Amino acid sequence: MAYDETDIETEGRAPAHVLFADAPASLTFKKLRKRIVRNAIDVIARYGLAPKAQGVRPAKWLVCLSGGKDSYTLLAALLDIQAKGELPVELIACNLDQGQPGFPKHILPDFLERLGVRHRIITEDTYSIVTDKVPEGRTYCSLCSRLRRGILYRVAREEGCEAIVLGHHRDDALETFMMNLFHGGRLAAMPPKLLNDEGDLFVLRPLLTCAEDDIARFAEAMKFPIIACNLCGSQDGLQRQAMKTVLDEWERKSPGRRNIMFQALSTVRPSHLADERVFDFAALERIVRDTEEQAP
Repeated sequence: MAYDETDIETEGRAPAHVLFADAPASLTFKKLRKRIVRNAIDVIARYGLAPKAQGVRPAKWLVCLSGGKDSYTLLAALLDIQAKGELPVELIACNLDQGQPGFPKHILPDFLERLGVRHRIITEDTYSIVTDKVPEGRTYCSLCSRLRRGILYRVAREEGCEAIVLGHHRDDALETFMMNLFHGGRLAAMPPKLLNDEGDLFVLRPLLTCAEDDIARFAEAMKFPIIACNLCGSQDGLQRQAMKTVLDEWERKSPGRRNIMFQALSTVRPSHLADERVFDFAALERIVRDTEEQAP
């Protein structure tokens, strides 16, 4: 659908994408939208997600849409930033139809076509593979994620993209950190920018500092057509859900705990940990004082 970005404007006369034509006009929503966009802009600038210089052609990002609140908010934030002229990147939305029974195939194509967003819908029956290979009672997430990521890498290469862009947020990063800490025996979370193993594609997470509660409120206010996952979302007792419950309880007892924990992920002191691969403890030497040199 063709549109003139100058016809739809937000507070301060800044141009906005047509996606926001029917957005709530309340001050509360405007503040929420501004906070999410500001966080995304900060992550893009702070961690160098956007290309530093234009080449012969503009950079391309494959924006991965699952139909959940996080990926809808990701697309909305990027379109908002792009419409303001602050993201010199071509965006291609991509949804992977994994063959789940009852998956509403029309929702995302209709949504994206109505907005005039370039997109690709890929159909790959990973659902059958996952349900066949994973023993009953085990979680599907790990295998499902690997299969999905491989397909998205392929599509990104076909489209000439430099990166795939995911909607992971602050709470996802904290839950991953705790899962690695308690179950994986390592300190690791979700980085804002990652180079894949082949070295030809970036994995970007512009919403990494956004709170899940903000994203949920934003998606609800925007009335996005949410598509529930009936694969991993159908299983109870997932480790991630357990970590989320722990974080919820900590946040209830001490509001702001999630922000403090996320701050720790970007304030690392290798010399105060115990990994000789990231800090050379053996090379540490004392400063010899003059009084020690003169002592008999």
